[in-house]
Amino acid sequence: MNQTPPYLDTNDASERALQQRIRAGDESAFDTVFRTHYAHLVRMAESVVREHALAEEVAQEVMLELWRRRETLQVEQTFRAYLLRSTRNRALNHVRHQRIVAREAAIAAIDAPSAPSAEDEVLGTELEQAVRAAIDGLPKKCREVFLLSRDHGLKYAEIAVALEISVKTVEKRMGQALAELRQRLDQWLPRNVRKREVGG
Repeated sequence: MNQTPPYLDTNDASERALQQRIRAGDESAFDTVFRTHYAHLVRMAESVVREHALAEEVAQEVMLELWRRRETLQVEQTFRAYLLRSTRNRALNHVRHQRIVAREAAIAAIDAPSAPSAEDEVLGTELEQAVRAAIDGLPKKCREVFLLSRDHGLKYAEIAVALEISVKTVEKRMGQALAELRQRLDQWLPRNVRKREVGG
């Protein structure tokens, strides 16, 4: 007996028909796409914006944009790849905007320092700072793969689709990320772990 595929494929007549139905304004077809892919879009967005509520907002914006542009909809690959790519781009735009706002706020607050909160004190430990610095210091492409995999559990195949690269490239970038993190965090590793890393 044929199994239902994990996601719709544009090579399949069923997905091509789904595209046509959405272009024609069929809300039930749109609902099918929404229910199939929404959770994946939230995970993708959250891997970028690092906040669940904002990730849901991004995913909803992507789906609303899909519906608004339904009459000119052209999905060349799969809905999954198309929507993940759109979600990633929109999430990155949110992050860029947040950085601008944060930079302006930081400049404004230079002359009015406040006492650190309990949460700031916890996050401000040397180890936490070292880990964050090590991750932030990774090459952009390696950091992107690392965060998608380790922070929110995307599989290598899902990352490959979202970033439009091969699974082998995902594996290579992850390997590079892990190697660099081990090197950057060497002083924080237990001595026996460092010896094992060096001695093989």
